[in-house]
Amino acid sequence: MNLNKVFILGRLTADPQLRATPTGTPVGSFSIATNRVWNDKNGMKQEETEYHNVVVWGRQAEIANQFLRKGSLVLIEGRLRTRTWQDKQGQNRRTTEIICERLQLGPKPISQTRPSFDPQPPIEKTPPPSQELPEINLDEENIKAEDLPF
Repeated sequence: MNLNKVFILGRLTADPQLRATPTGTPVGSFSIATNRVWNDKNGMKQEETEYHNVVVWGRQAEIANQFLRKGSLVLIEGRLRTRTWQDKQGQNRRTTEIICERLQLGPKPISQTRPSFDPQPPIEKTPPPSQELPEINLDEENIKAEDLPF
């Protein structure tokens, strides 16, 4: 039995690029950076960053283009694919990409460069009704817990 499955959680290095095939199928591509942090044998903190090229098709490509931006956190589930081609100088080139099968958006960034769709209108806050608090005289000896307003 064979298995080609990839899960990565990382941040986009640039805004997604959306194109279409000659038949009109949307295809998107973007790069994700993932970090690995560990302590070496001397106890020193080490960090390593890997960059992954991701290709996403169809409706998911449109969603990625609409909601993802540089720095967005995203979880990708997919498979690895290596393809080869010849460049303009006739050199054989290879690249390995993650073909996205599932895409899960991370939390919404604090500042967005594009307006987003908000399905719920803003909630108008109404001031609470004014309540008069009872006056408590501390000189009285018969203060009961149920007489306290808090």
